[in-house]
Amino acid sequence: MSTDPTHPIGVFDSGIGGLSVLQALQKELPLERFVYLADNAHAPYGEKSETFIRQRTHAIAEYLLAQHHIKALVVACNTATAAAIHELRTQHPQLPLVGVEPALKPAVALSQTGQIGVMATRGTVASDKFARLLASVQSEAHFEVQACNGLALAIEQSTLPDEAVAAQAQIMHLLQTYTQAMGSFGCAPGDIDTLVLGCTHYVFVQQHLRQLLGPDVQLVSTGEPVARQTHRLLAAAQLLNTQAPHGAAQPMRLMTTGDLQGLQAAAQRWLGLPPEVCWAIPALLSNPAP
Repeated sequence: MSTDPTHPIGVFDSGIGGLSVLQALQKELPLERFVYLADNAHAPYGEKSETFIRQRTHAIAEYLLAQHHIKALVVACNTATAAAIHELRTQHPQLPLVGVEPALKPAVALSQTGQIGVMATRGTVASDKFARLLASVQSEAHFEVQACNGLALAIEQSTLPDEAVAAQAQIMHLLQTYTQAMGSFGCAPGDIDTLVLGCTHYVFVQQHLRQLLGPDVQLVSTGEPVARQTHRLLAAAQLLNTQAPHGAAQPMRLMTTGDLQGLQAAAQRWLGLPPEVCWAIPALLSNPAP
């Protein structure tokens, strides 16, 4: 890892979902440089084996350390965090490292009915890490947990021009199916009044969820808490950058192992970034394991 405060923070996800975390990081740390890697060629992680996810996570971490000299790493993927962050911490004990997890504890504090919904990938809800997190708060509320197969993939596909229309229809179908399976949403006793978005991709369909669930249901995501934790760790390690990037130092570089146009469309739509900050890195395709 780099100990130079002017070096970038690495952020990665299986695809575009982590852009929601990147958005929060940029707001919290406006003087920092960021290198974002979307492993779109292997997305979504939530329906892959844990062994495969660990291999990809280690390969990407090593790439960001070796090629971009990152000073910190944010694993902006719930599934990768659950599968591999403990191993990353063991292998890189000096690296400021932040993962994401479904925001169950904040949801408990917000809920008035004590009924909380959780939408996440199959990989997240099946993980030991999630089981421990759920067990730590189960006495404080009732949790209706829903594995949302196919939803992250549909959100990925919604950025591709040739697939956008069909993907949007699929997103609405899946959201209706999964929210109906969870039960009744609202503010009445017994209703689910708080919904945890347990995958970073799901932040980008909040408007659709609002249409389905109404204005009173609280939607809880992890971007802002992750950004604050990253700030704290950098400050503790004396790695905060105090000067705005200048010269050849790009404040933002986005990379994908998959479709470049999809990443460019997502970066423009959700972060207002121009296409030239996005790059394809197909070299990582040939090395799926560390």
